[in-house]
Amino acid sequence: MRVLSNPLLLKWFNAFMRLSSPVRSSLGRKCDTDLRLPLHGECHAGQVYLVGAGSGDAELLTLKAARLLMQADAVVYDRLVGDDVLALIPNGSERYYVGKARGHHSVPQAEIGELMVKLAREGKSVVRLKGGDPAVFARMGEELDALAAAQVTATIVPGITAASAAAACMGIPLTDRGHAQQLRFVTAQLCREDGTPDWQALARKDETLVFYMGLSKVSAICHGLRQAGLPDEWPIMLVANASQPEQQSLVGSLEDMPEKLAAHPLPSPCLIVVGSVVQRVATSPVELAAVSRSSEGAR
Repeated sequence: MRVLSNPLLLKWFNAFMRLSSPVRSSLGRKCDTDLRLPLHGECHAGQVYLVGAGSGDAELLTLKAARLLMQADAVVYDRLVGDDVLALIPNGSERYYVGKARGHHSVPQAEIGELMVKLAREGKSVVRLKGGDPAVFARMGEELDALAAAQVTATIVPGITAASAAAACMGIPLTDRGHAQQLRFVTAQLCREDGTPDWQALARKDETLVFYMGLSKVSAICHGLRQAGLPDEWPIMLVANASQPEQQSLVGSLEDMPEKLAAHPLPSPCLIVVGSVVQRVATSPVELAAVSRSSEGAR
């Protein structure tokens, strides 16, 4: 267990001060003496912290997540954790990469659970670092089961999920009184041949659908929703690498999105947002200078 030492606190504090310097300048010199960074608490030996790393932008990481990363004896992390976030881990901490890519799991899920238990039983404080929010399509339930079976104490630290980051970066809400009164997260893994979604239940005009892990299933999603009754012109948006400098996006309709994607392929990870709220992209005041415009109609 590592108590937050002065050098580590200074590292995070200096980063915070650099980011906030324009704001502090506008408030005057008194702000410097009044500013207090709200970091407190310990990272306990023998305990596992299931931490959300957010969408990849280090500035969107929670303060608690940053503190735990700097305190933990060992960090077990995924493929979608950004380099800027990993840079907060001290050189002396143990790192274990267990990243997964579509169609290939570098480390089986059961072995990840065994690794966390092993490290905790060695008396180490362990951060299990997951991209996005650990409770959203991140197999956290299986890892909690493994820890519970081994009687290892766990703490959950939420992170910003990809849906929130993508909507924010594209300048739209996920819910809106005039467009969507409901919000549904769906894993596109259900779009495999052996797990067809209930398209009739998903084809609603009063909600926003967000598909995770669905880049290879865009055609199936568009076809399924159209067959279930949504109009051909119903809005859909694809956002890859949301909130990161390499963010790319496409905006279109259920009818034309497969063709747009074929003409302008997007990288993974990519989020799919379906619903009338997507119409707001065209009129949003949010600055999209960092977004790569892949084609006409893309934002």
